[in-house]
Amino acid sequence: MKRTDFVYSNDPHRHHTRARLILQEHPEIRQFIGKNRNSIWIIAGLVAFQLVGAALLAHQPWWLIVLLAFGVGAFADHALFVMIHECTHGLIFKGRIPNRVAGLLANVPLVFPSSVGFERYHLKHHSHLGIHDMDADLPYKWEAKFINNIFIGKAIWLALFPLVQLLRIYRIKAVRAVDEWTLLNLGIQIIVTFAIWWFLGPKALAFIALSFFFSIGLHPLGARWIQEHYLVKSQEQETTSYYGVLNTVAFNMGYHNEHHDFPSVPWNRLPHVKASAPAFYNGLYAHRSWTLLWLRFLFDREISLFSRIVHRVKGKQPEPIPSSDY
Repeated sequence: MKRTDFVYSNDPHRHHTRARLILQEHPEIRQFIGKNRNSIWIIAGLVAFQLVGAALLAHQPWWLIVLLAFGVGAFADHALFVMIHECTHGLIFKGRIPNRVAGLLANVPLVFPSSVGFERYHLKHHSHLGIHDMDADLPYKWEAKFINNIFIGKAIWLALFPLVQLLRIYRIKAVRAVDEWTLLNLGIQIIVTFAIWWFLGPKALAFIALSFFFSIGLHPLGARWIQEHYLVKSQEQETTSYYGVLNTVAFNMGYHNEHHDFPSVPWNRLPHVKASAPAFYNGLYAHRSWTLLWLRFLFDREISLFSRIVHRVKGKQPEPIPSSDY
């Protein structure tokens, strides 16, 4: 059955409620809150890996560049997006500026200036999940109608996902879109992109660009965007986790219910949250394969961009529990 509108709800955000209940029964979970300074070494290693990879591919055949961008570079770039996510929540260093600088470093091989803007809009996504004018993760109604529920529309939507996200920020009036940090982010990316092209050549730049688009788009990794908040397994469960093998290269990004419940827990401790409160998480629907979900999203005409919950709750929303410690 083709959906023609979002699923609307007047219920408060369940993550805030569940976090309080979990902490009442399992106060030991507070021990998992904190920083993981080792993430900065992961960032440095992944940035170096992508830049060295681009240099090594500068004179290789095009088929090899595309193949390695899809099979290797995409995973490295997706991992860097996860690290930017960690920086956004202040989970590497104490202090907003050191985390933001780490995010700028992670952004280097990702072509688009993403880290600073993601920080601003993603924190609103947490505090106002499903509120149309505050959550840039929600599609526009016209966007959902235009993409429709057919394969070609959804494939184009995934392939151009970074551009789609850019269009959504204009409706989030509560966030300042441009400041000195976003201009710095833009300037760094322009310099890096030009330097790759100038010193390494167009094939090296193509590897960097293709890795970026594959990492969050038309690739099994792109299923992450569907997994997190699209109504695939349930028409009522707003957030869904993924517990498959790709969490090993995605730094546990699939533990999305756990992350929304406790956004101050770093990536390496999210599985401990689930293990500590099994009664709260084992009964929730979860995905086991991003690849199968990716294919189902593309071909199942019952799933569209309308497969989202939109909250009608007005006024100030409660902040996640516990909040990030900057």
